[in-house]
Formats: sequence, structure tokens, C-alpha cells
Amino acid sequence: MFRLEVRTSTPAWFNLALPLLAIGATLLLCSGLIALAGAGVIEAYGVMFTASLGDSYAITETMVRAAPMIFTGLAVAVAFRAKFWNIGAEGQLLAGAVASCFVGAIPMPGPLAMVLMAVAGAAAGAAVALVPATLRVKFKVDDVVSSLLLNSVIYYALMALIEGPWKDSFSGYPISPPIEDTANFPVLIEGTRLHLGVIVALIAAPLIWFLIVRTTLGFRIRVTGENPEAARYGGIHVERVLISTALLSGALAGLAGVGEVGGVHFQVMSDISPGYGYSGIVVAMLARLNPLGVVPAAIFLAAVMTGAEAMSRATGVPAFLSDVIQGTALLAMLVALLFTAYRIRRVGAVR
Repeated sequence: MFRLEVRTSTPAWFNLALPLLAIGATLLLCSGLIALAGAGVIEAYGVMFTASLGDSYAITETMVRAAPMIFTGLAVAVAFRAKFWNIGAEGQLLAGAVASCFVGAIPMPGPLAMVLMAVAGAAAGAAVALVPATLRVKFKVDDVVSSLLLNSVIYYALMALIEGPWKDSFSGYPISPPIEDTANFPVLIEGTRLHLGVIVALIAAPLIWFLIVRTTLGFRIRVTGENPEAARYGGIHVERVLISTALLSGALAGLAGVGEVGGVHFQVMSDISPGYGYSGIVVAMLARLNPLGVVPAAIFLAAVMTGAEAMSRATGVPAFLSDVIQGTALLAMLVALLFTAYRIRRVGAVR
């Protein structure tokens, strides 16, 4: 007979191994689906990771896809640290994309345009995140539900724009006007799509880690998340911390949208995000809400997404397997997290 027993302590190596165990379990579980599709498991995974990490061009494409997930992963990690359940990073990303496109379409010097696009996108994302935070603080509305539903509100507002005022009158396509050429992010390696926004995303991770671990605001965020009553007793204004956390989280998600407009698409369209906001939840959980862990977690998911199409063409496995891998990775990590607090103990049968 087995039962769960509360751990008195968790070994440091175990905490580090958990994400790797979750990824290993995910690939093992999904290998069954590959086999059902009639393909070789090793061959399929080989093609997937060769197509995403096999040469310099593949690596740059993977990094381009990882950049928005680093931002949304950081957004979710910061919010979840304070127990603000921000499921709305997708809508915040779209709001950031729309705002940055508005600014980028205005003729101005390139450096100024990029800075103002980033400011506008971050502000738009923060404004969207402020809505569920205010509803929770003022009216006790569940932030999971309100932030999730806002994704649809923002998406359909975007569709109204590109099907209405922004619609291309010449081609009839539902896309926004392009931003000015001067507002395009610089390409870092000629012949690739690796742009300035990727570097900014990589720099953002250690900066957010420093904020969470080394600053007063970070301390307040962590204490509020661990025990809000103790935080209040210690003089921390919990509601104010939640609002500040929501603004920071939304700004980070908004920057993901800025990167997609300024560095990849140069305009807004209905499919500007293939679900980067939702992928950010998986990234943050795989990273165990550690901002430094967000980068490798985002690169892993980006590699899966980048290699899925090549795997599909080479082996016949549906490209949707990448979505299955993301969902399975989240579930595997949630199960793995259970064993940081509990361990399985075998007990004798009671007579």
C-alpha cells in the first residue's frame, strides 16, 4: 500500500531535475502518438530537432520563435509569483502589437520609433492586465476567468480593426498598414530573421530575475504570493502589490507583441500570434516560475514548434503534435511539482 507523505525538505538537485524529467516524460508519452501515426519515433524526433537546431539558420529561426515566448513566459512567471493568475498574456500580446503598429506607422527617426513602439506596446499590455487585477482587488472577481475572457475581447477588437479601418482597400486582405521602414528592428545576422527583439528578450530574463530576487518590489511580490495575510501583517499593501504585478506582467506580454510587429511581420494580421500567450504558461511552469529558467524552456518549445512542420513533411506525423507536446509538458510539470512537496511512502497493510 502506498500513500503520499509531506516532505520535510526537497533536495536541490531534485528541483533542478524536475523540468528535465517533465520534458523526458513528455517526449516518451508523445512517442506513442508518433508510433500510431505510422512513423519511427527516433526518426521523427530527429527530424524535429535537426530542423530547429541543426544549423545556424535553423537556430536563428528557433530563437525568433522563442523571443515572444520568453516575454510571455516572464509575464506569467511574475504574475504567478504573486498568485495573480494572469491567463491573459495572449490578449496582452495582441494589444501590444496593435499599439506598436499604430506608433510604428507614424514617420519618425528609426531609434525614436523603436523606443516609442516598445513604450506603447508595453503600456497597452499593462492596461489590459490592469482590468482583471482591478476586478479582483475591488470586486473579488476571479482573475483566471476575467483575464482569460479578455483574450477574446482583445482578439475580436483586433479583428474589427483589420476588417474595418485598417483593411487593405487595394487587396481586400484583413491586415493593417505596414509600419514605416525606419521602425523595422535591425536584423542581426544577414540572411536570417534574427532581429534586435530577440536580444532584448534574452536581456529581459536576467533583469526580471534581479527584480524578483534582489529588489524590494520583488520581495513584496514573493511574500504576497507565499502568504498574503503574513504580508499584510508585515505592512505590505497586498492590493497595491497585485496591481503593480499585473502592470509589470502585462507590459512584458505587450513587448512580445512589439517584437512580432517590429521584427517579424511589420504589420498586424489575425494570426500574428499562434498562441504565444498560452505557450507562456507552459514556459513559466517548466521554468518553475524562475525568470532565468524561462529562456531554456522557451527555446525548447520554440524548437518543437519550428521542427514540427519539417517532421510532418518528412514522416507524415501531423504538425499538431507540437500542440500536444506543449499540453503534455504542462501536465507533466504539474505532476512533477507534486513531488517537491510530497513523496510516495510504502506502508504495511492494516490488519
